[in-house]
Amino acid sequence: MDDTLSHQIPTTFDHVGTSDPRFFDRYWFAVNDPAGAGALQFTLGAYQNMNVMDGGFVVIHQGRQLNVRVSRSLRPDYDTQCGPLRVAVIEPLRRFGLLVTDAGQAVHGELEWTAVMPAQEEVPRFTRVRGRVVEESRRFDQIGECSGWLSIEGTRLDIDCWWAARDHSWGVRQAMGIVEPVTGLAGEASTGRLFAFLFFSTDVVAGHVQLAEFSGQPDHLTALLTDRRHPELGDIGVTDASLAVQFFDDGRPRRFRQASFDLRLADGRPVAVELQPLGPSIAMPGLGYGGYDDGRGLGVWRGVDHLEHDVWDVTHHRDVQRADGSLDRPVHRIQPVHVTVGGEGIDSEGTGSMTLIAEGSLPRLGVT
Repeated sequence: MDDTLSHQIPTTFDHVGTSDPRFFDRYWFAVNDPAGAGALQFTLGAYQNMNVMDGGFVVIHQGRQLNVRVSRSLRPDYDTQCGPLRVAVIEPLRRFGLLVTDAGQAVHGELEWTAVMPAQEEVPRFTRVRGRVVEESRRFDQIGECSGWLSIEGTRLDIDCWWAARDHSWGVRQAMGIVEPVTGLAGEASTGRLFAFLFFSTDVVAGHVQLAEFSGQPDHLTALLTDRRHPELGDIGVTDASLAVQFFDDGRPRRFRQASFDLRLADGRPVAVELQPLGPSIAMPGLGYGGYDDGRGLGVWRGVDHLEHDVWDVTHHRDVQRADGSLDRPVHRIQPVHVTVGGEGIDSEGTGSMTLIAEGSLPRLGVT
């Protein structure tokens, strides 16, 4: 890259334009069986100022979640691989190879992720808390399909055109690489937190909806839809989105049994998107988000080469049984969903991926 005419700042490509140790650049891929028989996720990220490349792979099969988490020194090897995990960019913004070689873990295989729509760029994030920038990031999202095979504890699983999505995000955000500094009283900044992030597609319409409401911070909405029958018309903006949720019970963390978005498009049309869980949800600590055996999460230096793997029971909507038999209740889980879309000329059904984190007092959802 340093021999191209593409430099963005007055230094070489192995540096970024900030010394913030939380700077990251990350792939995330999700693949769901539309019939609900399984789901998988693959992630790989670089942390320039932590000198770290890390990643994870998980697959849910027959109610069990098989996890692989890896980390290594970033320099001097900038290849998009980490331990047994590798992302091969076959055709940028179109085709990717997702490879999991056999390094003694319970799952390995070879997949190809293919886009079925152009990528959609989100509204950028910028947030200050008590005068300090805690997030300044970009992300684009894309819908696709995935095929290939996995060997799961010696049993072959063939994946044929499963629904898929991905995102690519970069910049600065909280809980990356370092422990966040204390800048105020605990609980002072936020009494409620809502984060809802949906990727979805039907034969007629596809797109993403992301809604964030953190008390003490501005609300954030980024959403785009595309009519798949008329891609030449481009993306359709969403000006307003409201969320309704039916939770399983009042336990913590809250998990949903049904959810829906009421959207208002830029041209004034209303669109309703209803979501029903499709099989178990993925416990994201298994992928490294808030996880790893040391509990320190993403972007942390763990040595020149690090590999860990385990198998969890995720059949319960809230409880996760770890390999040692202990129970955990991770806040961050991502739910494969069956999607029903209603609107003028776009009634249809399809598949999606829904993240829902709902903590504390959320008056708009009717919970305290």
